[in-house]
Amino acid sequence: MIKNILIHVCCANCASASIERLIEQGNEVSLYYANSNIDSLEEFERRRQDVGNLAERLKLVLYEEEYDHSEWLEYIVGLEKEPEGGARCRKCFEYNIDKLAKKAAEQNIDNFTTTLTISPHKKSSVIFEVGSDYKGFLEEDFKKNDGFKRS
Repeated sequence: MIKNILIHVCCANCASASIERLIEQGNEVSLYYANSNIDSLEEFERRRQDVGNLAERLKLVLYEEEYDHSEWLEYIVGLEKEPEGGARCRKCFEYNIDKLAKKAAEQNIDNFTTTLTISPHKKSSVIFEVGSDYKGFLEEDFKKNDGFKRS
């Protein structure tokens, strides 16, 4: 059965293999770029441009949110010094997946997931724990089958 899936995209590189896998499974895919956790507007805009180019090349719908780093900083108060893989990572997953779930509902898209699982630096199990709080979240571990290398 074909699923209509909204995928949260952190960057075009990670998105490429993730999107490819979802499309190969026969799904219809739309992209969602919302990454106020990125530490600078310049990096956010560079990634947004790359994601936009990818969406255009693949003829996929792209939904975008504006950069609001101050909102992100308020969300993680007290965790600013946490290392990669620490408590701040879980908060980041919560922040991005919550926004993703809301956008999916707004667009009447029943299924959603994230490219974050493709990174060898992100624990897919933690992402899945966070996602399990949301109806429609798909546990796709894009690291599998050399996903990161392919991207």
